[in-house]
Amino acid sequence: MRKQQRSRVTEGRPFPLGASWDGLGVNFALFSAHATRVELCLFDERGETEIERIELPEHTDEIWHGYLPDARPGQVYGYRVYGPYEPEAGHRFNPNKLLIDPYAKQLVGKLQWSEALFGYTIGHADGDLSFDERDSAPFVPKCKVIDPAFTWGEQPPPRIPWDSTVLYEAHLRGLSMRHPAVPDAHRGTCAALTNPQLLRYLRELGVSSLELLPVHAFVNDQHLLEKGMSNYWGYNSIGFFAPHPAYLASGKISEFKEMVAHLHAAGLEVILDVVYNHTAEGNERGPTLSMRGIDNASYYRLMPDDRRYYVNDTGTGNTLDLSHPCVLQMVTDSLRYWATEMRVDGFRFDLATILGRYADGFDERHSFLVACRQDPVLSKVKLIAEPWDCGPGGYQVGGFPPGWAEWNDKFRDNVRAFWKGDEGELAELASRLTASGDLYNQRGRRPFASVNFITAHDGFTLRDVVSYDHKHNEANDENNQDGTDHNISWNHGCEGETDDPQIRQLRLQQMRNMLATLLFAQGTPMLLAGDEFGRTQHGNNNAYCQDNELSWVDWAVDEEGQALTAFCQRLIALRRSYPILRRGRFLVGHYNEELGVKDVTWLAPGGEEMTEAHWHDGEARCMGMLLDGRAQPTGIKRSGADATLLLLLNAHHDGRSFQLPEVAGGKHWSCLIDTHRPDDADEQRLQFGETLELAGRSLQLLELQR
Repeated sequence: MRKQQRSRVTEGRPFPLGASWDGLGVNFALFSAHATRVELCLFDERGETEIERIELPEHTDEIWHGYLPDARPGQVYGYRVYGPYEPEAGHRFNPNKLLIDPYAKQLVGKLQWSEALFGYTIGHADGDLSFDERDSAPFVPKCKVIDPAFTWGEQPPPRIPWDSTVLYEAHLRGLSMRHPAVPDAHRGTCAALTNPQLLRYLRELGVSSLELLPVHAFVNDQHLLEKGMSNYWGYNSIGFFAPHPAYLASGKISEFKEMVAHLHAAGLEVILDVVYNHTAEGNERGPTLSMRGIDNASYYRLMPDDRRYYVNDTGTGNTLDLSHPCVLQMVTDSLRYWATEMRVDGFRFDLATILGRYADGFDERHSFLVACRQDPVLSKVKLIAEPWDCGPGGYQVGGFPPGWAEWNDKFRDNVRAFWKGDEGELAELASRLTASGDLYNQRGRRPFASVNFITAHDGFTLRDVVSYDHKHNEANDENNQDGTDHNISWNHGCEGETDDPQIRQLRLQQMRNMLATLLFAQGTPMLLAGDEFGRTQHGNNNAYCQDNELSWVDWAVDEEGQALTAFCQRLIALRRSYPILRRGRFLVGHYNEELGVKDVTWLAPGGEEMTEAHWHDGEARCMGMLLDGRAQPTGIKRSGADATLLLLLNAHHDGRSFQLPEVAGGKHWSCLIDTHRPDDADEQRLQFGETLELAGRSLQLLELQR
């Protein structure tokens, strides 16, 4: 251990937090309300040898700070924080543990699991009340001072309007690990997403926004590593400002910025999945890596009757306390950093209900939600909530305030159930197709607030939804007890892969049905990477620990997959070409006396308008959705009229006759899409009053010809 040395450190400033290079030196600032002393530890460039310890000389408004005039970008550092070790009072200070700066912009090295990482002595009779004196520095990642300078050029961000947004959810590593055009050295990294062929594929598919699973620095759980697995998805953050080191092929922060610049140049937005609800430090028996050792009682929500223990609304051991002003500041500073310095276009918030929960429950006026709404930066980027968690009152679909979009799991469940053939799904389907106005049509919220999806990273892929009745998570080594059992899936007669041509064709048709329903519904569609060509995880619906070919996107696509991709491209192109499929106002079915039309009319197979009897018929599985292009939102003047479209859906196992309605000003109908005959849409004229034979388990989109 090196001796404390006299240093040239000066008092510096309490802002900005973190390590900030100003061209002359580096200012270090760290929040801790309960610390009694803070030491800055400097390391060699590899983070292996501690060179010097410097006590931060000043303490202003709970911020410890100092300025080092001879420090430069590339300087590797960490902190040791002194204070009381009183777990029963919520304090877990232990200066033997080297701590990661919560504001660190880059991390060096990997976490190596060791008993020295824990603030208490593992195996001690007093458990986490004991105090461990071993040095954790050899085992913990270190922080690195960065130079934020980067030449962005003149390419402006895409700024895709919400009504033109099609999200594509992907794992940064998994998207490129098996792509043949990506060099081996770049696979699984930000550099891979600058590859021209991969970018061209995304652009030609037609999606507008790439939504990446967590890219913040995260920790691989010890028990997973011992099993030869990892925390692949990355929902285990330890640094909210630093990219995960393994995602930087060059080891430079500029690589992330180059990725964003290339995606923007291709017309694609970048949306980050962010995890501000908990950290990788776990519960009272977890390691001391950062915030626990800096100021446990401030950063985390602790049980009011015994502050030794953590509130666990996340199911992962701890919960960040965003009601604390400095924790709130850290999260909003992180968001602004990624939106400004890294130029990302929006965020999807994991378990977002937690971010709006006080001790007595969810509150849409929680300080975090208010901060986002009023912030001049954050109020202008896309904000998407996963509106649920496992805490009290955790299900808040439709409960977030204006300015937010939300993952809509009701859309997922209803569309899956409808095409599976379940009874009584028709009435709810009408709501889901019209952007779930029952949830979102209030307070001026727009249809885009409903982020519609059928699949996501968590759960079955689309191909597995139509191929498995049950989850098959044996590879996770949890006795197939992990992952949900509520999959609303159907194997169509054979569990898993099959050579039966009839089953294969029906599965493909069902995938087309669900893709078409997703992309023709009002709201914001989200597509899971690989679903457009039928990617499978062989029935694993919880592949969070599978950093291997099970989870990686397989780009060796067969003819069936290529045909499905082409079909998906057509769907997205149609959505883009017909504004009526992505209206900015909710479709409510009200009669406009001035125009003499309804914006949406629901039709029974006989061609008549749906009645209460139709809606309450549990056996009904067929209906039409007429979108009249003459209907315009109140107060909006347009030249001409939008197209008039008729969406026909039949989830019966056999065909249904559908009488085509007459629409004033029209001549006849023509078919744009038929999921039963995807390569041979009927181009013949379909006359008013004509009976159309709608195949079993199929969907058609017709256009009125004027």
